[in-house]
Amino acid sequence: MKNVNKVKVSLEGKEWTSILDATFKKKQKDIKIDGFRKGSVTKEVFIKKLGIESLYPDAIDEALNVAYKKALNESKLIPIIQPDVDVLEIDEKHVTFEFTIFTKPEVTLGTYKNLKVKKEAAKVTKEELDAEIEKLRTKLAEIVVKDKGKLEDKNTAVIDFDGVVDGEKLEGGSGTDYPLEIGSNTFIPGFESGLVGMKVGETKTLDLKFPTDYTPELKDKPVTFTVTLKAIKERIIPELGKDLYEDLGFKDVKTESEFRSEIEKTLLAKKEANIEDDYIEACLEKAADNMKIDINKEIIEEEVHRMRHQYEEKLKMQGLTLEQYMQFSGQTEGDLNKAMEPEATKRVKYRYLIEAVADKEKITVTDKEVDEEAEKAAKNYDVPVDEFIKMIGGKDMLEYDIKMRRAVEIIKS
Repeated sequence: MKNVNKVKVSLEGKEWTSILDATFKKKQKDIKIDGFRKGSVTKEVFIKKLGIESLYPDAIDEALNVAYKKALNESKLIPIIQPDVDVLEIDEKHVTFEFTIFTKPEVTLGTYKNLKVKKEAAKVTKEELDAEIEKLRTKLAEIVVKDKGKLEDKNTAVIDFDGVVDGEKLEGGSGTDYPLEIGSNTFIPGFESGLVGMKVGETKTLDLKFPTDYTPELKDKPVTFTVTLKAIKERIIPELGKDLYEDLGFKDVKTESEFRSEIEKTLLAKKEANIEDDYIEACLEKAADNMKIDINKEIIEEEVHRMRHQYEEKLKMQGLTLEQYMQFSGQTEGDLNKAMEPEATKRVKYRYLIEAVADKEKITVTDKEVDEEAEKAAKNYDVPVDEFIKMIGGKDMLEYDIKMRRAVEIIKS
């Protein structure tokens, strides 16, 4: 591919020997050779006993940064990902690296404007509005103890239970004061429905069977649960009225009609935002299909690595490590990478499409526009402007973001 560049760089003479000297000094404090105190051996004795070659692995690490900067200065190339590197030659006088530097792939734009992509009109149906209002009411429902009557669907049963399989107590199959919402399908089929109709204080035996898709050691096995119902709790859903409207943050709303109108506006705004996202996605997909580009597998791999890191950070917020997630899901790192490849490929294609459109349309952003955008965004995040600029990686990143947004506006126009 045209964007793959091989660049050879040598470090020799004092440039290389100074790196070897610095490497020896770092290692010197840990070196122990018979006849010398630890850390007191000279470089000459070290080389005589262990050979200068023993310095090379650490010295290469030190030399790589120097050599890479030299490669970029000499070649004037602008890399887009980390390079591949090989050590071609190495001795006490010099070291020669070969860097494989990947630059931006060549993009040949096709049609990217007036794409005739249909944009759906946003509307909220009565059924959707009713469902949203019901969801909001349920969110504010009060859970109270049900003093009389029997356990019904949607009630919460507070139970003690014990499970037995093959005459043995089921590991993890018992609980005390366990709150179970009937109809949540938390337990195996037949458990929750088998409790419906029970009264507080009643004990019941359920003879059930684990489903076929359960864990290998338990699937299709008979199991007996002994369950005692200790309490019944039910949700009391608030009626529509001024108190409910205020609890939901609508202090100026007084009637049901006004309330429905406010909820409809909120739903409509969400739908419009989702439709806009889908519309942009469809425009980008069509424009990307119209362009020509060869993308190196290394660029895709770099994007996969970035996505995996983002996913890892997301998991951390949920209290999980990537290793734990892979263990739970039965996936290997290779499986995860493969699953991310299609999305990574799409992201890369869209990025180069948008950049190419920005170049073709000669989109420019002034310093004043960058400053105004920084002030606006910093206000939204409630942080000082300097802190916001530092947070996003500098003004250049903000300028790039503005250019990309303007290019997307052209694509979807």
